[in-house]
Amino acid sequence: MSVFDKPQRDALAMLFLSLRDHQNTAAEILWGVWLFPLAMLVYHSRFLPRFLAVWLVINGFAYVILSLTGELLPQYQDKVFTYSQPAFFGEIALTLWLVIKGAKPPADRTGSSLAAA
Repeated sequence: MSVFDKPQRDALAMLFLSLRDHQNTAAEILWGVWLFPLAMLVYHSRFLPRFLAVWLVINGFAYVILSLTGELLPQYQDKVFTYSQPAFFGEIALTLWLVIKGAKPPADRTGSSLAAA
């Protein structure tokens, strides 16, 4: 690094910090997109309540919108984050539901009728 002057080193540091911020913003798209198949699995599984699946879809859209806002209109990213904050609790709600209540499989009619016989 001795070949660079102090202003050049400062400029490189700012460049790498800016690249890190852009990488996180771009990664938010993937954070949101993976929630769509998870929500579909939760919705169709019937082990978990369906409102969690709807919340996960809203959470996924919130991440994608936040990421696109960060790339296209970065001056509004803080405002969009503030308004979409309740949607981001969808993943936490799913985790807490699984930890506290657990997944309840539906009762199997054939197994209970055989046990009664």
